[in-house]
Amino acid sequence: MKGVTNTNLMGHLAAFVCYLIFGFNIVACREIALSGLVPPLCVFCFRAFGAAVLFWLLSLLKPAEKVERKDLLKIFFASMLGLFLTQMTFLVAIKMTTPMDTAVVASLTPIFTMFMAAIFVKEPITLKKVVGVLISFAGVIFLIYNSVFASNGVSSSSFLGIFLIVLNALFFSSYLGIFRPVIVKYSVVTFMKWMFTFSALVSIPLGMSNLVSLPYAQFSSKLILLILWVVVFSTFLAYLLISYAQKQIRPTLVSLYSYVQPIVASGLSVYLGMDVLTWEKVLAAILVFVGVAIVNRSKSK
Repeated sequence: MKGVTNTNLMGHLAAFVCYLIFGFNIVACREIALSGLVPPLCVFCFRAFGAAVLFWLLSLLKPAEKVERKDLLKIFFASMLGLFLTQMTFLVAIKMTTPMDTAVVASLTPIFTMFMAAIFVKEPITLKKVVGVLISFAGVIFLIYNSVFASNGVSSSSFLGIFLIVLNALFFSSYLGIFRPVIVKYSVVTFMKWMFTFSALVSIPLGMSNLVSLPYAQFSSKLILLILWVVVFSTFLAYLLISYAQKQIRPTLVSLYSYVQPIVASGLSVYLGMDVLTWEKVLAAILVFVGVAIVNRSKSK
């Protein structure tokens, strides 16, 4: 791979594996949502608390690292943007969108990351970037039209669901761009244990009434395994990998690996009968990917 050295190869590998997991996560979370037994806020509470415990346990195996008080406040806001808002928009939307549509729209993340770079590191917005953005959004509009307004009733998404996935991509891109300085300042384990601790402290009080009233006796073995997968792999391991990748390579390069997500999610959802592959969806995906590729190949003077 051009531009990859021994010092950042592991960063590229971490980003690839992370988005591979995210692809499976789309299907797993939709299965949990369709069960009708676990509300989105409860799913997030499980993720936040479970990952916080795992990261604190992992931190016991490493030398203690002190976090400056001013940085704790930054990490709190990072957790709200990169975890709470990002995951809640995703978990609410997943029941209203098909896995394929979710993955395609989420592929806008690199474009939003570029805009964050323009705002926070003053990277110029070129004509080529504007063209790429317009092509990608044309793909999203085409996807919305064919999934929402021209659906045959077999595989459809709601406009609100797609809008929430757009917000999800925007929130996560903002997190990658805004909080990189504090992310690289501390070890991955230290940073993530505080991220998930803050998220748990906010979400659990909000979801306590729902957590207490969940019909745990009705949880099937499959549902329990899906929740465990989401907590251990899609949350603990994936965010461990994404933070490691963020320390090794630029945010734009990290977000480029979001291409892996729609391939995995689409293939798995079609195989499981959760989605239908149509020429309209393929064309929309091509437009989104081409636009993102143009944006990321644009060279600022």
